[in-house]
Amino acid sequence: MKKLFIIKAGITFENTKKSYKDFDTWVVDKLDNQNLDIEVIHIQEKIYLPELDTIAGVVITGSHSMVTDEESWSVAIEKWIPILIKNEIPLLGICYGHQLLGKSMGGVSGYHANGIEIGSVEITLSKNAKDDILFKGIPKSFMAHTIHSQSVLELPKSSINLAYNKHDKNHAFRLGKNAWGVQFHPEYNEEIMKSYIEEVGKSKNIPVEELIKNIEKTPYANLVLKRFGEIVEEEVKND
Repeated sequence: MKKLFIIKAGITFENTKKSYKDFDTWVVDKLDNQNLDIEVIHIQEKIYLPELDTIAGVVITGSHSMVTDEESWSVAIEKWIPILIKNEIPLLGICYGHQLLGKSMGGVSGYHANGIEIGSVEITLSKNAKDDILFKGIPKSFMAHTIHSQSVLELPKSSINLAYNKHDKNHAFRLGKNAWGVQFHPEYNEEIMKSYIEEVGKSKNIPVEELIKNIEKTPYANLVLKRFGEIVEEEVKND
């Protein structure tokens, strides 16, 4: 049976990890799918990418690294992404993975001119999302958790913009049949978002109390990850 591979692109804050575990656990939790064979690859520990004939789908997680640093493990993923897209393997890039997806296919990723976006924010779907299988039926505006300093500043020419907000014009996009990038975090819950605000607040001048007060539940953002799992499951059934 083919597997859904989670490419774990980093490790969360130590305090966050102690209380809530790590990126890969959050992704598995929000996939909420007992029918998938899931394997986690800790890519920063060892650069390993699976053979195509073993892959049902791929999730690339967020990271505290920066795409523009072009670390060796990141460059390896970047070179691998176009192969996945060419072979129409379902792919979901989250935050760092979103930025890497854009960069790998000819877009531009880098630091956002307006700095960090953090907290529960409103996301708006573009008209292109109406018939997109990942976003179809989701309200035009929904809440999502965010934490990022870099963004996809320019989308790849062949991509389709699916979502935006006041801070980021490219909060979600699709490439080809079934490769998506989302800048927001569909794997977060309110506790994880609160922990990130508190941790980032130790080093950056952000309104911690106000941001925590404005944390909201994000059921539709979470649904995006569950739907991706369902897309992968369907691919396995049809294989």
